Amino acid sequence: MSDRLLEVRPFNLMAAAVCVVLLSYAYYSQFVLGLEPCPLCIFQRIAMIALLLVFLVAAALGGGPLRSRIMAGLLGATAVSGAGISAWHIRQQHLPGDEWAACGADLGYMIEVFSFWETLQMAFTGTGDCAEVDWAFLGLSMPAWVGIFFLLLGSAGVWANWRAARPPF
Repeated sequence: MSDRLLEVRPFNLMAAAVCVVLLSYAYYSQFVLGLEPCPLCIFQRIAMIALLLVFLVAAALGGGPLRSRIMAGLLGATAVSGAGISAWHIRQQHLPGDEWAACGADLGYMIEVFSFWETLQMAFTGTGDCAEVDWAFLGLSMPAWVGIFFLLLGSAGVWANWRAARPPF
């Protein structure tokens, strides 16, 4: 077995641990700091959980050029999806106040009352809650930081897993 195939497993576990830390801070922000997540925040969390699961599967399956390439593709697709949600959220935060969509109900209520597709459509058309910036670090909002982490983790995951699939020179 190639050394690259062996060294990609610890990388995937470390990347999964980063996802856990990010999710832990999101829940800390909600339950300790009192920051209520908007629907787009919830979708970003779901995307981060999906990225975490793909990293764990990649670490568990390990080896094999085909598996490593499949994992690289799944990591890339999941990270790009999460970054897209973050980008949409950042867009909502930078719209002028008169262009915000009207405030809607919270995600739990929308899921109970509306179909999945209606809830998805309402979440992505934005609410006043999604446009508020309640938290910032170094001038960037939480969705911006989450987007950066999606891009970093996704790029590194694709690179490491694709590299592991190549034969050593």
